Amino acid sequence: MKKLSVISIICAIAAALMVVASCGTDNQSKGNMKFRILGSTGINVSEIGIGCGGFEDMTQEQARKYMDVAIDSSINYIDIYDANPVVRGNIGYALRGRRDKMNIQGHIGAYWNGGQYERTRDVEKCKKGFEELLTLLETDHIEVGMMHIVDDVAEWNQIVGSPYLDYVHQLKAEGKIKHIGVSSHNAAAALAAAKSGEVEVIMFSLNPAFDRVNTGANVWDPNTFEHLLPGIDPVRVELYDYCAQHRIAIVVMKVYGGGGRLLDAERSPLKVALTPDQCLSYALSKPCVAVALSGTQNVEQLVEDLHYLNATDQEKDFNSALSGQTSQNNASGECTYCNHCSPCAAGIEIDKINELLDQAEKYKEVPQELKDKYLALEHHASECTECGACESRCPFDVPIRQRMKEAVRVFGK
Repeated sequence: MKKLSVISIICAIAAALMVVASCGTDNQSKGNMKFRILGSTGINVSEIGIGCGGFEDMTQEQARKYMDVAIDSSINYIDIYDANPVVRGNIGYALRGRRDKMNIQGHIGAYWNGGQYERTRDVEKCKKGFEELLTLLETDHIEVGMMHIVDDVAEWNQIVGSPYLDYVHQLKAEGKIKHIGVSSHNAAAALAAAKSGEVEVIMFSLNPAFDRVNTGANVWDPNTFEHLLPGIDPVRVELYDYCAQHRIAIVVMKVYGGGGRLLDAERSPLKVALTPDQCLSYALSKPCVAVALSGTQNVEQLVEDLHYLNATDQEKDFNSALSGQTSQNNASGECTYCNHCSPCAAGIEIDKINELLDQAEKYKEVPQELKDKYLALEHHASECTECGACESRCPFDVPIRQRMKEAVRVFGK
């Protein structure tokens, strides 16, 4: 990971919140940390959160110091997937006396069985594991209860109507969890959960490499990345769009591709190294995303991630790195709805118009449903001033001004 100056570190630690919009909801701000509303939950969360992976190798005092930096930097969201009592205990100690400063996302079905991790839907094991989680965290509730790792549509279908889901509902009714979520690495499974109406939050692996792999492919197999899609996987596009429209928040895991692969050109599936600022910027550019989790191992790495709060637009810009890699995969000229072209001076949601236009081009006669979606947009293609700023930011060389003219012809406005 990149090295920072003492001044940058001090600035990063000192940073707090600014106003942005997420999932169509107004945000509040405090300093440089940005807060977003967690979907429909109403919870104001820092756009950078923390994972629990690093806590396993920390002493209690190291965990406390790590949490000091996180809270002082206005981070207020943590995911705790690890069933290891040592990890849970370290986090509980680190939060002692300031539980109210952190929104906790815990997993239902992550179980510590005789010294080993087990993923389970067995209700009795889930109960034991969850009660232990509350005890070690020294709290009587958590904000988000995650159904732990559902990576297959068939598995999701088995969960629906099961005793396991009944137990999750029971926890919410008892106030032990405030909101229900699901974690997944599979876009089809995550989309099925989103459409079920059961979840308000989805923890999902989202980064520029995973986005261009077919849904269902093994993202942990290096061979998978030999033939990347020319754009974002269509199921992922549908997932992100559905979550944004229905105010289902996505909490991003694997921001750096798992094990920091995207930060190393030799290990990166994209064959180019991105910076932490660029990876965070990519994840947070999605309108459905509320939080990107920092999977850091120590205070120094956390501070490096917090550099994002004070990073320049140039430091956050991932377009040049991705456009070079994209051109090698024949994606030039095709819109992937990535929203890199924003902001538009006229307020046009270019990605949404391009997506509707692509759908319309499949029909001889444009369905009224697509027309209605287009007309419901606040700004339309006819408002384009042809300034060209969007095209200068597009990593895929999409002729956006021409596309806006085509949208006017197709939709009449």
